[in-house]
Amino acid sequence: MLPYNASEDPLPPDTIRMVEEFVQEHSGEYRRRALWSSLPLKMMYQTYKAVIEYLLESGKIAIDANGNVCWIFDPDRVRHYIAREDLRIR
Repeated sequence: MLPYNASEDPLPPDTIRMVEEFVQEHSGEYRRRALWSSLPLKMMYQTYKAVIEYLLESGKIAIDANGNVCWIFDPDRVRHYIAREDLRIR
């Protein structure tokens, strides 16, 4: 699969948000294809694949050993580490 290039074909933010929310609510329940079929709003599979690729690259989701899509992003932990002065690049 070619990497997603946002400058060539930007994804609608509401589409990304919908997939993010669905994955958060159903983390680990669905494999990729089943997740796409279960989304509340339908979209083209190519668009869905681009959203999944974006979420994988951004570290918000991961695919487990069984192929299930899992939400792994923890914004509270990110804020905690961003606030630490000892972790700043000098």
